[in-house]
Amino acid sequence: MVKEILVVANRTLGGAKLLEAVRARAATGETRFRLVVPQSNPHSGLVIYEDTVRESAQVRVDLALSTVAAEGIEATGEVGDSDPFLATMDAVAERRPDEIIISTHPAIHSGWLRRDLIERIENASGLPVEHIVVDLEQEGLPFQVTLVLANKTSSGEELIEHLKSKAAHSGQHLFIAVVPQVDGSGEAPREARARLATMLDRLHSAGLLGSGMTGDPDPYTAMMNALELFRADDIVISTLPGERSGWMRSNLIERVRGAVAVPVEHVVVDPQTATTAPAV
Repeated sequence: MVKEILVVANRTLGGAKLLEAVRARAATGETRFRLVVPQSNPHSGLVIYEDTVRESAQVRVDLALSTVAAEGIEATGEVGDSDPFLATMDAVAERRPDEIIISTHPAIHSGWLRRDLIERIENASGLPVEHIVVDLEQEGLPFQVTLVLANKTSSGEELIEHLKSKAAHSGQHLFIAVVPQVDGSGEAPREARARLATMLDRLHSAGLLGSGMTGDPDPYTAMMNALELFRADDIVISTLPGERSGWMRSNLIERVRGAVAVPVEHVVVDPQTATTAPAV
């Protein structure tokens, strides 16, 4: 019979120790993995945008599944409740696994461990539970991660070429796009998702590994939320030129540089390439 293993993780996905545990079990024979990523509510901003919260978790699901699929490991994945205990127990109730793997940060940084998550799930499920501690500060990730903040310029030629150049000068590179919604419009979520989809199509057509999400209407808040959710090596912010850019008029680049500890690059996109890109 095929053994099913439930993997519950969020920000530690991609960590070497978790990947090693999955590989080790896959090597034992007929094993199928099911990944659950609990949603994470951001701390920045006055409003929580449910679409953004779910999309950020879905980004993790998609990237994790693509990583293990490349190694021939069978897996499915889904976004779970924001409470990791409920997310885990919902998955157990839906299709009872043979074993559970829970991945967390070290105790000093883990909210899950402060809530005694491992013991609660062991007691409630009656299943064997393995706890994998992933220290991303020590381990890092197996790829370079760049957060890309863009809206009207998200498919501009200058931006896409800049990202291609970055990928060419690094090893495995992952781009996570953040497209803020335009405040005050009922069509804002749909328009932001359309821009994001077009940008990701262009990245994939260029052979780049990318995923993304929509964000808070305020670009600064959107970036701060993204940095809570994803460990990034650097940031790229794309704008229109000078006074044509509301982001430039609000000193967005300098504000982000002053708030983060990673390099921030600014790419200026010509209005012509921004407006003629497909579906923008």
